[in-house]
Amino acid sequence: MVLASLLFAMMGACVKFASDRYAPGEIVLYRGLVGAIVIALMTYVRGGTLRTAVPAMHFWRSLTGVISLSLWFFAIANLPLATAVTLNYMSSVWMALFLIGGAIALGGARVEPRLLLTVLTGFAGVACVLQPAIARDQVWGGLAGLLSGVLAATAYLQVTALGRAGEPEYRVVFYFSLGGIAAGAIMTLLSGGLHGHSVTGLALLIAVGLLATTAQMLMTRAYGSGRTLVIASLQYLGIGWSFVFGVLLFDDPVTAIALLGMALIVVAGIAAARLRHDVEPAREVKPGAET
Repeated sequence: MVLASLLFAMMGACVKFASDRYAPGEIVLYRGLVGAIVIALMTYVRGGTLRTAVPAMHFWRSLTGVISLSLWFFAIANLPLATAVTLNYMSSVWMALFLIGGAIALGGARVEPRLLLTVLTGFAGVACVLQPAIARDQVWGGLAGLLSGVLAATAYLQVTALGRAGEPEYRVVFYFSLGGIAAGAIMTLLSGGLHGHSVTGLALLIAVGLLATTAQMLMTRAYGSGRTLVIASLQYLGIGWSFVFGVLLFDDPVTAIALLGMALIVVAGIAAARLRHDVEPAREVKPGAET
């Protein structure tokens, strides 16, 4: 999980570099293309199959995940790297909020106070993280990052349903990659078509796909062989890695209020994972930084 979080942060840095050359739709397109090729080759070598009995479920999961991914890439291009990554990691807090909403909608007698405190802590962190971004007129990037976290939480619910339907992780990732190809192609056509490639630009696009796919495989292995709550907590190292890359590579500003916000979101996310573990049945498929 430590290595997976590092690779996801490296992917974010590559996305930020690539954003100077390509539109978000193009990056989503090439990320999906590389991922689909890698997963298809791995499936062939291992003797698996990509045939599925639940194509509709894959469609809706891919649609939600690709929109979340596109918004996240837009946020990475327009916000400090650590800020964009932190907002995407809010998905655990949104899941806690969904649990509260579900309890109210179903007429639950009471809402778990710890769950409510977790959500409030997470939103306090968001307010701290976004304050400097809003001051620099980066509102759209902040909203995109926040919405990417909401949709990532929704995608997790759909991945959960696919896991219960018996779909293996590699098949879920493959169809998610196909969705990225389709959505990226549509966004690219609507935004004026493909940009020309340079050696550096093409290398960045390939790196995004390879880093993301490798990180997803490592994360899946970690959740399959380690303690769920420990792995979920280690996943938040991605925020730390992104903060280091942002400062060293992009001269991102370091402010006390933003650091406080990141810390609050990490605490809220770990608490939300622990509380979900207490109230939800055990799962084999876990949410990831890339939905």
